[in-house]
Amino acid sequence: MSSLDYPDDLRYTTDHEWIRDVGDGTVRVGITSYAQDALGDVVYVSLPTVGETVAPGDSCGEVESTKSVSDIYAPLAGEVTAVNDALDATPELVNTDSYGEGWMYEMKLADPSVLETLLDSEAYQGQLD
Repeated sequence: MSSLDYPDDLRYTTDHEWIRDVGDGTVRVGITSYAQDALGDVVYVSLPTVGETVAPGDSCGEVESTKSVSDIYAPLAGEVTAVNDALDATPELVNTDSYGEGWMYEMKLADPSVLETLLDSEAYQGQLD
């Protein structure tokens, strides 16, 4: 059995981001346990700027690990409303708690209905193989 976790209450992208609906058309975005495991030890995270407008697929940050540097992609269109400042001092939260304290940013969706077009947990896991 895999030690990697993919919570059922989240949506996912093929770029290994997870998306949590926090209500009122706002979502929280992070990278999946698959992504953090593939990256290795995260040593630096660059996040988008609050107020920045992003479109699906836009590169809006980077995650640097001991193995590589990877882009963070916007899963949907909207405006960045918050970033996880805790990652400045403790980027390793991405490894230790990728679905909790290791979240990346929040955004207000331009169209909240498109959230349903993203992968559910089962579909995400199915495309990993």
